[in-house]
Amino acid sequence: MSLSQAFREKSFDDLPGWDEDDHLAAFAAFRRSAFHVLTKPYRSGGLGVDFNAFTEAYAAARTVSPTDRAQARAFFEHHFIPAHIGGESGGTGLVTGFYEPVVDASSVRTERFTVPLLSRPADLVDIDDVNRPPGMDPYLAFGRATPNGPVEYFDRGEIERGALVGKGLAGKGLEIAWLADKIDAFFIHVQGAARLTMTDGRFCRVTYAAKSGQRFTGPGKILSELGEIPLEAVTMQSVRAWFKAHPDRIDEILWRNRSYIFFREAAVDDPELGPIAGAKVPLTPGRSVAVDRLLHTFGTPFYIDGPSLTAFDDKPFRRLMIAQDTGSAITGPARGDLFAGTGHAAGEIAGVVRNPADFYALIPRPLVPGAGR
Repeated sequence: MSLSQAFREKSFDDLPGWDEDDHLAAFAAFRRSAFHVLTKPYRSGGLGVDFNAFTEAYAAARTVSPTDRAQARAFFEHHFIPAHIGGESGGTGLVTGFYEPVVDASSVRTERFTVPLLSRPADLVDIDDVNRPPGMDPYLAFGRATPNGPVEYFDRGEIERGALVGKGLAGKGLEIAWLADKIDAFFIHVQGAARLTMTDGRFCRVTYAAKSGQRFTGPGKILSELGEIPLEAVTMQSVRAWFKAHPDRIDEILWRNRSYIFFREAAVDDPELGPIAGAKVPLTPGRSVAVDRLLHTFGTPFYIDGPSLTAFDDKPFRRLMIAQDTGSAITGPARGDLFAGTGHAAGEIAGVVRNPADFYALIPRPLVPGAGR
């Protein structure tokens, strides 16, 4: 696999604000991936950043312990070469934000808590080119097992209208927890994880396990197309406000997003870190980024320059991030979803992030012809 011509080699001097970043925070996130790959390697992305080229950098990350930003910066400069990567049309890239909500929940259905978060159903099966039946949408990575072979799974509207009831799944304990608000539940689906404050005093986490498989359609896009919210004004906060003002139209809008997420319960080992995500390591607030998994290789460092993005710390966003998650809405070579952290404050940041940004992938030196030390 050769390195894509989409990458344009740069020097670290070309990266705006590189000298001012906290490379030590980025190194901590990178090091978590370095230990994970001892168990299971990452798959190489389609743009040619071969996972095996990280071998030396990962080995070094497992043995060295930088004590300050300068040492961490030297680590990245020693093992990598920056390369600019443009958007799909060759223009500037785009960043959005995501976070881990914290929501009250009950382990049983009550008069207040009526909206379930469901675990993976027994009849939900993975779909690939081996078992995909003729005519099934090639996008679908999940399906429903039937005696005649897999078919498309029930979508969001069908599930919420009771499609799983009477299909052999009722009473199987699929409900991990019950929430009080359908909008809270929906945004947990969007974020892919949440921490739950249970009424019985427990504190637990749910994280993504599988999905029904259909394409994701964001409510902000729908409301913009309907003329309800101007596209430039679409944020998580403005969408929530619209739903609060139009409770009778919640299902109408949400069911247009056919994708439905199933969860699993997970431990909160370190409250300072986020959930274990696509790269199978805990997400680091402000340092983990979700990327297009088909194009990029998990563990790749990305220096992201977003001059207009100031939501994180009231100054232009210029940070070294580590690719450690993905998402169905994150498509394209210069497209990233920045993990803002856990709780309300993180949500206030993540909900307003939609900014142009330049992406610089840090390419392992073995992949760059003639790259010296």
